Order: sequence, then C-alpha cells, then structure tokens
Amino acid sequence: MSELLKTLLVDQLNVEVYQNRKVLGQVAAKNVALKMKEILKDKDRVRMIFAAAPSQNEFLEALTKEEGIDWSKVTAFHMDEYIGLQASAPQRFSHYLKERLFDIVNPGEVYLIDCENTIGDECRRYANLLTQEPIDIVCFGIGENGHIAFNDPPVADFQDPAIIKSVELDLVCQQQQVNDGCFTDIESVPTHALTLTIPTLISASYLFCMVPGTTKRDAVQKTLCGPISTKCPATILRRHENCTLYTDIDSCGVVEER
Repeated sequence: MSELLKTLLVDQLNVEVYQNRKVLGQVAAKNVALKMKEILKDKDRVRMIFAAAPSQNEFLEALTKEEGIDWSKVTAFHMDEYIGLQASAPQRFSHYLKERLFDIVNPGEVYLIDCENTIGDECRRYANLLTQEPIDIVCFGIGENGHIAFNDPPVADFQDPAIIKSVELDLVCQQQQVNDGCFTDIESVPTHALTLTIPTLISASYLFCMVPGTTKRDAVQKTLCGPISTKCPATILRRHENCTLYTDIDSCGVVEER
C-alpha cells in the first residue's frame, strides 16, 4: 500500500514522497497511530494538536479508521481559529475537527479555541491548558505562503514568547482559504485569527506534517531548499529532531538530499 517513491533527509527533517494524497494520508495516519500507542505504553495520556484544512482530509479520515487506539486517553487541541466568524459558521476550524475527527473518535478531552471570549482572556485560558503538560504530537500542514498554523511570514517569530496570539492574516493566506473552497471570495475571509505560536508547535516531541497537492509545491520547495527564515516559517521544521514531512509527487517536485 505504501507506494513510497522517495525519502530524503534535509537537515534534520525527514521527507517522504508518495504517489498521491490518499496514500500519503493513509501512511501518515498509520504512523501517527503507532506513535500514539507507543506513547500510551509509558504515559497515562497523549496530548495532541490538530490542524483544520483540506490538506488534512485524507489523513484524518484514515486516522479515524485506525484500530487499537484508546481515544479516551487522548487530550486534543486545535492550533488556530478565525476571529469574527459566528459560532455557527461552517468555516470554523472547530467545526471541521468535530465533524472529521472529534465527534467520530470521541477523545477523552477536547479543548477548543473560543473566539467568543475576549482575546486576552482566551489567550491566557488556552495557554494555561497547553502548558499544563508537554505536548506529545502535532499533526498539521504547510500553507501556500509557508505558514504553520496562522504564523504567516509577516507575524512569524521563531523565538515568540507567546503561547497563543492574535494575528492579522496576510493576503496570500486569505486567498488560500478561497483557493481551498472554504470561502467564495477574499472579502468573506476573516482578517484576523488566534494561532498557536511557532515555539509552541515545535516544542512537541513529534511532528507529523501532511502537505499534498500542486498548490503547495512552491511552499514545499522553499521549506526544503531555502534558508531557515521567517520568510518561509515552515523552514524551522528542518531543526526539529522528530519531524516527518509527508508529500506527494504533486507537492514535492525535485528536491536534493543534503
């Protein structure tokens, strides 16, 4: 099933290239499930952060079908949320994760970002939840502008002192939400969001990054071949000891090992 076409090591980042996004998602899900089970052999709970984006569709669907995971021992967070959308808006990332993951597998604890709360209070509340114990696993993608979570290049900070913060979305990020089919036009896309910061995300013990599709090829190339810089925030993944980037032939293109 694996259809693994190529593996690369770019600095410390493991890169795997698969035939298509369905296989990519299935393999990533199997590896995440194995890591969850491994952690739960030594710990009472596994603490995880999930991303909400179309790039995660195949991965999340496959993860819900993995057998032998004790989801009652999972504490789940999500990594970003729009500010200004009504609670019932279908574009809410919390709705996406409930529909595609949380309501299916029923984790023991789910903590969602509440943008109905005041920004300062919510940042303090969510930061407190996140820092009670270390994060074990982050499952996420890379944006068209190289962002991880909503850390777009203008606001990305590799030494950010915050755990979670309010950010203004750049135009490339907003346009991606239209490209992904989440909004009909850029005027409908919220201008601000709450996001976990880069240090929060890369503090996790294990990172699983799923990035399929032709629209992500430029971002993947910059992530793997460019200088480590906030101009492409995802380049920081090359410094993590336990990060795997799952790509397909559409997103990866030609990259040389180094």
